[in-house]
Parts: sequence; structure tokens; C-alpha cells
Amino acid sequence: YEMWPPREGQVLFDNLRRVHELSPDKHIVMSEACQEMGPRIGDWTLGERYGEAIIRDLNNWLEAWIDWNLILDPSGGPNHVHNYVSAPVIADVERDKVLFLSSFFYIAHFSRFIKPGAKRILAGSNRDALETTAFANPDGSLAVVVMNRMD
Repeated sequence: YEMWPPREGQVLFDNLRRVHELSPDKHIVMSEACQEMGPRIGDWTLGERYGEAIIRDLNNWLEAWIDWNLILDPSGGPNHVHNYVSAPVIADVERDKVLFLSSFFYIAHFSRFIKPGAKRILAGSNRDALETTAFANPDGSLAVVVMNRMD
């Protein structure tokens, strides 16, 4: 959906809903999520962008969300076309360090609580700053994810 024309710089998440309505038997998967312009260590807006995208995608019939590059080096590579991006995990081999960026923690939050086979249920908020999604897990537990975009 990232190629569909954005409206005022925003992804049209409702296009996912439209695809589902046209072909409810098809599985919708985000398979190449990433952050452009290389790693930005300590930048929590990267994670927030992931959180908003994951919530809005899930709320519009997406079934799986996969990052394009889970681990990259500090430059955002290696990359043969010089298209350096960020990743949830940065492996700094020269300094023998592994860095977990904000996107890692956002992805972990969803995967920790929403279990395989979970069914999405209605969730909402009357506050514009809150993004919400909820699932009924196969074991009967509920997983509710709420993200405060303003704080």
C-alpha cells in the first residue's frame, strides 16, 4: 500500500479495508516495512511511526507485519544500491555491540501480547492522541495495545 498515493503525506490505511472488502479470502501482509535515511540511534519517533502503522494496519485487516531488515550495521547497510535504511537491531561489529532501536521495542510489544491465531475485536478511543487495537487470543485472554502519539 505504500505506493498508493498519500493524502497530505499520510498513508491511506483504509485502502487495506477496501482490498479486504473486494477479496475477503485473501491474506494481507506488510512484508517490507522500514525507516528511510539510515539508523537514528535514540530517536523514538521511529518506533512511534512503527506503532501507528502497525495499529492502523491491523485495524484494517492486515494479518502479518514484517520488517524488511531486522538487523543492519551502523550505516544502515550493507546495501549494494546505497539505499541505507534503519532496522530494529543495529549490529556494530567493530565495537562488538548490539543496539536495539525504538522500533524493536514497539514490534516486541505487539508480538508479546497478540498471540498467533488471535482475532481482532473492536477497540477505540475518544481521544485523538490515542491509537488502539485489541485482540481476543486463542487462550481466552484479551490483548489491548494503546499508543499515546503525543507523549
